[in-house]
Amino acid sequence: MGAKQTIRKILFISLWLCIGGGMLTLLLAAINNKKKGLCKGYSISIKGGDKNRFIDEKDIEKLMLKNAGGTIKGQPVETVNLNKLEQELRKNVWVSRAELYFDNQDYLHVAVIEKEPVARVFTQDGNSFYIDSAANRLPLSDKLSARVPVFTGFTNAAKLAKADSAILNDIKNVATFILHDDFWMAQVAQIELTETGNMEMVPVVGNHLIKLGTAENIKQKFRRLMIFYQQILSKTGFEKYKVIDVQYEGQVVVSKFAQDAKIDSVQLKKNVEKILQEAKQAQADNVEKPIEIKGRYEIPVDTAREEKPELPAEEIRTEEKKQDKPDEERKPKTLMPKKNVNN
Repeated sequence: MGAKQTIRKILFISLWLCIGGGMLTLLLAAINNKKKGLCKGYSISIKGGDKNRFIDEKDIEKLMLKNAGGTIKGQPVETVNLNKLEQELRKNVWVSRAELYFDNQDYLHVAVIEKEPVARVFTQDGNSFYIDSAANRLPLSDKLSARVPVFTGFTNAAKLAKADSAILNDIKNVATFILHDDFWMAQVAQIELTETGNMEMVPVVGNHLIKLGTAENIKQKFRRLMIFYQQILSKTGFEKYKVIDVQYEGQVVVSKFAQDAKIDSVQLKKNVEKILQEAKQAQADNVEKPIEIKGRYEIPVDTAREEKPELPAEEIRTEEKKQDKPDEERKPKTLMPKKNVNN
């Protein structure tokens, strides 16, 4: 019995060794045949961004052929260095990722992901560049101009300090928020960078300046501004206030043009009374903390900061400077050049 079992084990092991060896032989033969195959062609796909491309299929094809010795189609598959081609494609400033592979039919597939600009930044001397979602610089293009938020007043320094890199990252965060909101994309003309690193927004509609402060809690700041637009400016008009400051948590601080204070005083009083009545009713219905505007107006604020105490009204004072003539329209520190469809 012992001898028979030993023979069976030997036969069983031998059988599986033969099967494994046969499969390995077939696999090696298939690999060799694939290497000997000729490239039948290639397809290029580009993703990322919108329909308008800063880099197109012709640009990718040109880069590929340049680094493949002039041609790819008809070449043996084994001679096409996919890793090298991927590395060369990634060197292009507009390429985020590149992947190349052959399918079972010896057809080369080229998949490219394009970098997307999220903001256009103007330096203090008037030059400009784009930044992408990683806050990396991108050059302007002769093909098209991206419709993205505009920031002005950035440093002219060729080599950025740590603080300047942090500002670029703040610009990226603010621009990304604006890009995802149709209203603010239409209302934000440009955002100026102050010497202290704060941001001041110049709107498309209205002659007021909006102080945003830093990029911290930018979503909540724009929400406070939206509430102020809806509940105050919709009643008093967009030309009444000179400065709207939303950088303080739970508050909107405003200063108005002196000549408008007398002209609209009666209507303003009615608007204030109505808003106060609506605010009191809203407070009775929910426990949301109010936003303080000049210590008088109250409108709901984000529930995200309910647990934090409201700043005392006396710490923020409304500045109403008397003047004989109305202020001239504020102009940005850095003027954008005339739009050019080729830029």
